[in-house]
Amino acid sequence: MPTNIFPLDSTRKFTDQQLVGHNRWHPDIPPNVTVKPGDVFRIDCREWFDGAIVNDDSALDILHAPLKSVHTLTGPIRVEGAQPGDLLVVDILDVGPIPQEDSGPLAGQGWGYTGIFAKANGGSFLTDQFPDAYKCIWDFRGGVATSRHVPGVSFVGMVHPGLMGTAPSAELLARWNTREAALIATDPDRVPPLALPPEPEMAILGTLTGADFDRVAAEAARTAPPRENGGNQDIKNFTKGTRVFYPVFVDGANLSAGDLHFSQGDGEITFCGAIEMGGFIDMHVDLIKGGMEAYGVFENAVFMPGISNPQYSEWLAFSGTSVTLDGEQRYLDSHLSYQRACLHAIDYLTKFGYTPEQGYMILGAAPIEGRLSGVVDIPNSCSTVYLPTSIFDIDIRPSSSGPAQVDPGIGVPHAAF
Repeated sequence: MPTNIFPLDSTRKFTDQQLVGHNRWHPDIPPNVTVKPGDVFRIDCREWFDGAIVNDDSALDILHAPLKSVHTLTGPIRVEGAQPGDLLVVDILDVGPIPQEDSGPLAGQGWGYTGIFAKANGGSFLTDQFPDAYKCIWDFRGGVATSRHVPGVSFVGMVHPGLMGTAPSAELLARWNTREAALIATDPDRVPPLALPPEPEMAILGTLTGADFDRVAAEAARTAPPRENGGNQDIKNFTKGTRVFYPVFVDGANLSAGDLHFSQGDGEITFCGAIEMGGFIDMHVDLIKGGMEAYGVFENAVFMPGISNPQYSEWLAFSGTSVTLDGEQRYLDSHLSYQRACLHAIDYLTKFGYTPEQGYMILGAAPIEGRLSGVVDIPNSCSTVYLPTSIFDIDIRPSSSGPAQVDPGIGVPHAAF
């Protein structure tokens, strides 16, 4: 096993660890550890809410999830010799849940969760159709996920980090804050908001204290969206065997990672749509000096996906176009067409006995594939959702015998306002 350079005690909170990570992006957050190009090492990662979500049949914890506290990131990790303009090469050698022999009832130790966030607290991709908070617990056994809240479904995990990236430069951070503030100003009272401005409350900034902490907390970017540095891209194919090439914006690169997922569907559509967990990542790092200029990678990572993903040979695909539910035509709106494809799939699954919330959870957690199938045929964009049929205990393909019925079990826990 590689040396663990960033161990975390599963019985202690994120801020009570020997090494304290961070939950904001800023170039002045000091690195916790240093590695060299060519090094192989392990890091531990906390579940993104640091244990706030528990394994029970209530969704009140999702309703009151502390969004200002996320994400709990392991890092920064300084890479010796990295300079702005380089490409940082990160190989994901292995990634998995917290070993179950560790103590503490935390996500990742044999279980994880998916949540539909309430519209008033983050919302989701389909927040107008699902405005309330719901939760689904998934159990892990032999690399397979099952749930008491969504019976009749099982699938092999595509374990991956939802978030990984390098630190921004001061100039890049200022650009983020300026453009996101301008977007917020177009509709400042929107629920959920158009973007998340810097937020000092609940900021965790590694070893910073005093006036330095206050200054950085007021400037630092939230970790919710993906940006030029990588960040919260939520790409389900960042599995074992993936190689990622990150732009370097500061000396040392200052790599950080977290938000581990046992599985996820394309889009992570419930917002807390993957199966969230804590765990570990084994990495190898290297540098391509001057790589940003040499390969034209000035912003946004490029990657070679892993080769350990589960393989599905049969799919049932659902399409959607850029027409709203009330019949309004939109011009090549791929976001809307993907929403319509997801709603089409959810409605289909209800014919087999699943509740709409169970169908939504399946699309968020299972390894569905989302595709932009047509983006030129005016006025309708066409998006598609590919659902692997073998994850179901029943046959969900259309046939003359009609839909088989699944026992919905106890259903998905709902937190009423």
